[in-house]
Amino acid sequence: MNYAERVDGTNTGQSRSQRPGGRRPGTTQTREAILAAAQRAFAEQGYDATTIRRVADSARVDPALVLHFFGSKDGLFAAALRTDPPTGDLVALAHSGDPTDLGQRLTRRYLELWEEPQTGNRLLAIVRGASATPSASAMIAAFMTDEVMLPIANSIGSEQPELRANLTGAQLLGIATARYVLRVEPLASLDRNALVACLAPVVQHYLTGDLRTTSLTCCG
Repeated sequence: MNYAERVDGTNTGQSRSQRPGGRRPGTTQTREAILAAAQRAFAEQGYDATTIRRVADSARVDPALVLHFFGSKDGLFAAALRTDPPTGDLVALAHSGDPTDLGQRLTRRYLELWEEPQTGNRLLAIVRGASATPSASAMIAAFMTDEVMLPIANSIGSEQPELRANLTGAQLLGIATARYVLRVEPLASLDRNALVACLAPVVQHYLTGDLRTTSLTCCG
């Protein structure tokens, strides 16, 4: 793949001599500026519409610097995903309070993150990115498991933490996709407290319950 293809997926990229001046040099601050621009771009435009060139223009750097720091669009997406993730609050919850009500606290905070504009936009970008390419999907799956759900499950000390992490992550992500992305009714307009009442017992069961049993009371 040539330089123009790596930058924006086309063979019509402008030459180095045509790019506007005033670009940042390659410093630590430059890398941070690129990451901030990438997080905005992925949140506002989605994975498909975000290009190396657009991120470079927003960060006021040469596209070659983006490739220098991150290697590719996938590398940039992975770094943007794991830098100051919007899900950091969720892991902290596992280290405070009683594990017996973690399902309720985790579910409530997860829904709040989706409904806060700044974190909600980034979470939306994560979910949309999962369907963009197989590589983006794999990165998101690894992030959700390794950085969010598995640390939570491990902190509780229950058996089968990997399975519990998978089940919890799938439940929460599936609900969020239906409610906030696909806008499936009546789930999309359901009062948040009512949704927590429905969802928290399921999440709690996945975190601390006997996985050989499936008897749960929802929305009781």
